[in-house]
Amino acid sequence: MKLHKTLATVSGMTMLSRVTGLLRELLIARAFGASAYTDAFFVAFRIPNLLRRLFAEGAFSQAFVPILAEYKNQKGEAATKDLTDHVATVLIWALLLTCLVGIIGAPVIVYFIATGLKSDPTAFNSAVIMTRIMFPYIGFMAFVALAGGILNTWRQFRVPAFTPVLLNLSFIAASLLVAPHMEQPVYALAFAVVVGGILQVAVQVPALRKIGMLPRVGINVKAALADAGVRRVLKQMVPAILAVSVAQISVIINTNIASRLENGSVSWLSYADRLMEFPTALLGVALGTILLPSLSKAHTEGDHEEYASLLDWGLRLTFLLALPSAVGLLTLSEPLTTTLFHYGKFDVESVVMTGRALIAYGVGLIGLIVVKILAPGFYAKQDIRTPVKIGIGVLVATQLMNYAFVPWIEHAGLALSVGVGACLNAAFLYWGLRRKGIYQALPGWGLFLAKLTGALFLLAGVALWTAGQFDWIAMQSVPLKRVGALTLVMLACGVTYFGALIAMGFRFRDFKRVSS
Repeated sequence: MKLHKTLATVSGMTMLSRVTGLLRELLIARAFGASAYTDAFFVAFRIPNLLRRLFAEGAFSQAFVPILAEYKNQKGEAATKDLTDHVATVLIWALLLTCLVGIIGAPVIVYFIATGLKSDPTAFNSAVIMTRIMFPYIGFMAFVALAGGILNTWRQFRVPAFTPVLLNLSFIAASLLVAPHMEQPVYALAFAVVVGGILQVAVQVPALRKIGMLPRVGINVKAALADAGVRRVLKQMVPAILAVSVAQISVIINTNIASRLENGSVSWLSYADRLMEFPTALLGVALGTILLPSLSKAHTEGDHEEYASLLDWGLRLTFLLALPSAVGLLTLSEPLTTTLFHYGKFDVESVVMTGRALIAYGVGLIGLIVVKILAPGFYAKQDIRTPVKIGIGVLVATQLMNYAFVPWIEHAGLALSVGVGACLNAAFLYWGLRRKGIYQALPGWGLFLAKLTGALFLLAGVALWTAGQFDWIAMQSVPLKRVGALTLVMLACGVTYFGALIAMGFRFRDFKRVSS
C-alpha cells in the first residue's frame, strides 16, 4: 500500500470536511456573531463532543484498533467478527446509558463546564436546553467510532474520513433553512447536531456490510463482557480514558475560564480553533489515522525497522507541511479571520479577538500535530500508560501557564497555554519513544531542518509584505475582492516556500512511502 497516496485520499476527504466546516462557521458567525447565545451553543456542543472524544473516538479507538488488527492478522475472520459484535454491544449500551444520565443532569453539567454562564440566566438556560437536545449525538458517534476503527483496519479510509462532512452539511442547512423560522434561531444548530449524527451512522452501514463486518448489537451485555477480547479492550480503555481525559480536562477548565471572561470569549476561541483545526486535521488526524493500523501491523509482525521507519516518515512529512501552516497562522491571522468570518454580526472587535487567539494557537501548532503522530507509536504497542503519565504532567503545566497568560492576554492566553502544552507533550513523547528504543531518528534530520528554516523565513517575509498591501477590514463590502486578495497572498506564499525547497534539492519522491 502506498501510504502517500492513502494520505492524499484521507487528506482530500478531510479537506472537504474542513472546507464545509469553515463554511458552517462562516454562516454561524454571520448569523449569530459572538455573543452570550453563541457562547451558550458552543458550551453545549462542547459537552457531547468532550464525551465523544473521551469514550468513543479517542479512548475507544486507541484501545480497540491495535487489538482488532491483531485479531484480523492472527485469529481469522470469524473470531474478528465475534469481537466486533461483542464490543459493539458493550459500547452502544454503555453510551446510551450515558446519554440518559446526561439529559437528566444537564443543568449540573453545564454549570460545571461553564460557571460564568450562570451570571446570565437566559444564556445558561439556553445552554441546558441545547445540551439536552444534543446529548444523543454521543450514542451515534459511538457507532461511528466503532465503524471507523473497523474500516481503517481494513484500509477503507474514505468513508470514515468523509463522515464529518455530513455534520457540517447538516449545520449549513439548519443555518440557512431552519434558523430563520425559529423563535430562538440558535436552537436550530442543536437540532442539526442530532441530524448530523444520524447521517454519519447511516453512511457507515453500506461500507461495513460490503466488507462483511457490520456489527450486530445484542441485548445480552453480560455475555458480551465475557468475551476475552472485549475484556482486553476494556482493560486498555482504562488508561486510554485517562490519557484522553487529561486533554479534555484541560479543555473543560479552559472553557470554564473563558466563560468568566468577556462575553464572546468562548466563541472567539471556537472560531480560532476551527481555523487551527484545518492543518491539524489535514496532517495530524489524517497521518495518525493511516499510521495506527500500519504501526499495529508492523508490531504484530515484529518488524521493528518498519515501525521506526513509519514514524520517521510521518514526522518528516509533518514538519514539511505543519511548520509553514504555523507561520501562516502567525502572519496571516487578520486576512484569514476577516475573509472567513467578518460578515453580518461578526464585527471588528470579533475580528481582532479571534485573530489574537489564532496567533496564540499558531505558536503551538507544530506540537498539536506532532502529538498525533507520536502517540500512535505507543498505542500500536498497546502502551497507553506512558502517554497518560506525560499527559498528566502536561495538564498541570498547562494550567500553571493559564495563571501566567490569562491575566496578560485574556482569552488568547488560554490558546497559548494549549499550544505550548502540546509542544511539551510532543517533546516528552519523543523522549519516551527514544528511551524505550522504539524510535531513533534516521540520518539527515539536521540538513532537513536547516533547509526548512531557510524556506520558512522567506515564507514569513513574503506573507507579511503581501498581506500588508491590503486593508482587510475595509474590504468587508467587497467580499469577492477580499477572497481574491487572500488567494493571491497564499499563492505567493506557497510558491515562495515550495520554490525555495525545490531550489535546495527537495523532491516529492523523497517523501513517498510504501507499506505492506
